[in-house]
Parts: sequence; structure tokens; C-alpha cells
Amino acid sequence: MQLPPALSEHLPTPHVIHLPPFRDLLRRTAENVLEATVVPMMLFYLFLTMIGLRWALVAALGWAYAAIIRRLIGRQRVPGLLVMAAVLFTARTVIALVTGSTFIYFLQPTLGTFLVSALFLISVPMGRPLAERLAHDFCALPESLIANVHVKKFFLRISLLWAFTYMVNGAMALYLLTSSSLGTYLVMRQVVSFTLLVSAITFSSLYFFRSLRHEGIVLRWHKKAGPADGVPVAA
Repeated sequence: MQLPPALSEHLPTPHVIHLPPFRDLLRRTAENVLEATVVPMMLFYLFLTMIGLRWALVAALGWAYAAIIRRLIGRQRVPGLLVMAAVLFTARTVIALVTGSTFIYFLQPTLGTFLVSALFLISVPMGRPLAERLAHDFCALPESLIANVHVKKFFLRISLLWAFTYMVNGAMALYLLTSSSLGTYLVMRQVVSFTLLVSAITFSSLYFFRSLRHEGIVLRWHKKAGPADGVPVAA
């Protein structure tokens, strides 16, 4: 049944946000995480048990720079996560080589986790939730959507959620680092971090989709590039 033109003109026109194919997004995310964190950590432990601390540090750092160089030679985009990992590995390696301490090497990312938690927490009373800024890295959101009061409240609440997630993650990492062997720490650290992050991402995504549905906003996964984000769709 088709509505009369006079009535249909007053109906709210939904926003449509076009997202990349879900499988491609999941695959790229997994590749970036493996390349930037999991593989260098495995190399570090392998070289540490077989050769020693110095070569373990060199192996992990060398992997990060080799991955960046490979992408530059292939004229591929260098992921921000990989660049951040290389910078952090460089700082951690320099400090660890100077001090000769494996404990300090692994303590640094734990302190960084607490710092990220603080940044999420501080951004809430400032009215500039960090979750909102990071969301733009994954999907370009139209200004009309960001200006929505309910969407703003969503990002404030999600920022609190991620502050708590990173705080728990850091606390668990610190506990494992001070009470476990290095091998147990490396395994359990990944398990704990993965479980917490996946749980937070799942809850954030479901909450986000639910919030948008109530605001008349449509999310679509596409196999091919769609129209620009935020372009109204005719009723």
C-alpha cells in the first residue's frame, strides 16, 4: 500500500550507513592483530627460550619493521596498529636492553593499558568520549548522527565500559606478570585480553545497533561499495 504524497513527505527519512563486507572487515582485523601483536610475541618467547633475551628483543622488533617495509615495498597501506606496535616495541626494546630486565619489558604494555583506561575515563566528564573518536576510524559517521542526543549518550556509556575493560585487563596482566612464570604469563595474557576485548566489542556492537534502530538509522553490510555514508534513502 502506497501512502499519499502529502503524508509520506512528513515521514522521517532514515540514515543509511554503509559498512564494508563483514568477512573482509573480520579478516583484515584478524590479520592486523596477528601481525602486530601475536606473531612478535611468539617470536619473542621462542628466541628467549632458545637463544636469550637480547635476540628475543631483536626478533620481535625486527618482525614489526619487516612487516612495515614489506607493505611499503608492495605499495600497500600500513595499518595504524602496526605502526603503533613498532613504536611501542622500539621503546620497550631500548629500555629492556638498557636495564636487561624481562620484567620491565612486559610491565610497560601493562602500564599502557592503565593509561588507555584513564584516557577513556577522563574523556567522559569532558564531554568528548574517546569511543566516539575511535568509531570514526572504523566507519565514517555523519554529523547529523553524531549530534543526536541518544547517540552521544551511547558513546559516553561505551567509553565508561571500555575504561572498565582496560582497567580489568591491566589488573589481570599485572597479577599474572607478578605471580606466574613467563610462559604462563604469555599464554594467559593473550587469553584474558582476547576474552575481555571480544566481550566488550560484542556488547558495544549490539548496544550500538540497538540504539541506532530506535533512532531510525539503518546499517548495511555490502559486498560492493555503496553510496556515501549518511545519504538519505527515499521512502
